[in-house]
Amino acid sequence: MEERTTEKLNELLKKTRPEDLEAYLDQNKEQLRKEELPFPVFIREKFREKGIKQQEVFLASDIPEGYGYKLISGEKHTKQRDVLIRLCLGAHFTLRETQQALRLYGMSPLYSRIPRDCVFIISFNRKVYDVQEVDQLLQENQFEPLYVCHGSI
Repeated sequence: MEERTTEKLNELLKKTRPEDLEAYLDQNKEQLRKEELPFPVFIREKFREKGIKQQEVFLASDIPEGYGYKLISGEKHTKQRDVLIRLCLGAHFTLRETQQALRLYGMSPLYSRIPRDCVFIISFNRKVYDVQEVDQLLQENQFEPLYVCHGSI
């Protein structure tokens, strides 16, 4: 079955009567989200799917290893969205995976109307995962570079 966009699902729902809800859910079950995983489970599953080690992600993200482990286990929490973006870059996440990681962590997803976020969206779409290269692109366009993670957030 082909993947339906959210817009298409919204259109179908406009035409769906309450008594037809069960049929709608059955016909679109592959398109609907299952129960969401907590962030630590999601991130570890993605690392496993991609065959990457946490240590490699922290190194590529320029996140101190001890702090990185605490972040992805849920032991520590950051309010710095850039730290999660660094993590997603280091893990070579797709834009979709990044958006989900941000959302599951409780952060706002990347938004195409925010100029600085456009740099990140382009980077993920073009598979530019090098943190220094993304920082350079940010600075070339007069945006703040990614927040430097010291592990004490």
